[in-house]
Amino acid sequence: MTNARHTTNNVGIPVASDDESLTAGTQGPILLHDHYLVEKLAHFNRERVPERVVHAKGGGAFGELLVTEDVSAYTKAKLFQPGAKTEVLARFSTVAGEQGSPDTWRDPRGFALKFYTEDGNYDLVGNNTPVFFIKDPIKFPDFIHSQKRLPGSGLRDHTMQWDFWTLRPETAHQVTWLMGDRGLPRTWRNMDGFGSHTYQWINAAGERFWVKYHFKTDQGIECLTQAEADRLAGSDPDHHRADLYQAIERGEFPSWTLHVQIMPVAEAENYRFNPFDLTKVWSQRDYPLVKVGVMTLNRNPRNFFAEIEQAAFAPSNVVPGVGFSPDKMLLGRVFSYADAHRYRIGVNHAQLPVNAPKSRVNSYSKEGNMAYNFNDPETPVYAPNSFGGPHADPERAGDEGVWGFGTEAVRAGYVRHAEDDDFGQAGTLVREVMNDEERDRLVSNIVGHVLGGTSEALYERIFEYWRNVDEELGKRVEAGVRAGA
Repeated sequence: MTNARHTTNNVGIPVASDDESLTAGTQGPILLHDHYLVEKLAHFNRERVPERVVHAKGGGAFGELLVTEDVSAYTKAKLFQPGAKTEVLARFSTVAGEQGSPDTWRDPRGFALKFYTEDGNYDLVGNNTPVFFIKDPIKFPDFIHSQKRLPGSGLRDHTMQWDFWTLRPETAHQVTWLMGDRGLPRTWRNMDGFGSHTYQWINAAGERFWVKYHFKTDQGIECLTQAEADRLAGSDPDHHRADLYQAIERGEFPSWTLHVQIMPVAEAENYRFNPFDLTKVWSQRDYPLVKVGVMTLNRNPRNFFAEIEQAAFAPSNVVPGVGFSPDKMLLGRVFSYADAHRYRIGVNHAQLPVNAPKSRVNSYSKEGNMAYNFNDPETPVYAPNSFGGPHADPERAGDEGVWGFGTEAVRAGYVRHAEDDDFGQAGTLVREVMNDEERDRLVSNIVGHVLGGTSEALYERIFEYWRNVDEELGKRVEAGVRAGA
């Protein structure tokens, strides 16, 4: 057996030299048949898979979810049963930044979780905010384009951002969150996480409930000032990634307490806000938080690329007891996330160890690029068959999370409920949730962002946008911009 200390090529063959290329004489050309050199350079050229279109810059860790309460009245999902302990992978990220961008740019933070359950993987893909900028997935590419870079100069552009935001007033609630303190979390450990979307829970009796997930940080909410964030962007651009890794290495395992809001299905139709609109929250006075358990991260990845960069999270991955809802953004992501992974890391991305379920896979999918798992050759590759191949479970039909809806195909926005509008909840956030100091920082952040390169042609629309959120806030933003222009 080859000495383990000898360098080999990628198929295990020992190499003669890892220091000099094979050449035609000491001063001759490099020979093409130096296969190890060619393999080494070719592999190096392909070390990076395409970065994520969104949430490109991030980091993560492994841990577990321990259920400490009894929510079995609402869901039969095994990972949420009393005492259940489930391995989890968490990935945190910025939304708009690229791989090399600073961790401390003002941006929402992704909060993606993969639960390795005995019924397969359950992926919960959310943010550190309970809402989002838009409510229909047809606008998602436009929104992301407006937050990225100009095609000509390759520079980020505040005019694009404010142009999109002010033309789509549904953004007001999320932009208020973004421009407030929580747009700059001090660390990933010091921010909450949300499933954001409305999901469906199904209990053992087949009863259905609408549900929202809240992961409350046990480390406490802490945020950076704009000045601190700007300084760290230059001096420590991997600040958040390093903080999580080093905290776990020290044995300071971060944790979040999981709560849910539960809405009986029958109450959704007449609730004062449309409960499936991703730009809205459910009032906790109407639907109080129900504790579920605690998620703790206690293990760093052994290899960042293999276990974090290649990790693939998709809202389409739900387990028995969990289903979808009429949340249009969720339904759009059910397609788009899995499709993004097929493009970025391949059609067989679920065979990678970090994405592979702990439960057995009985699938008729076969072949494709980089397939390295396969069925016994006696297993049929089609269904139905007469030779013992796997078959669907009719009892799962009740787990698919269906709901009643009309059959006529239409292009329409959400049905407006009694208190639905685009600016109301953003105004409530400003007037009733923020204190005076937080409101002062909100004004400062907005003014600084507008003056940081936004076209003056948009000023009046921006002022109106914030007056619609809150009259006094709009006046202060206008005064600040006028004074600094």
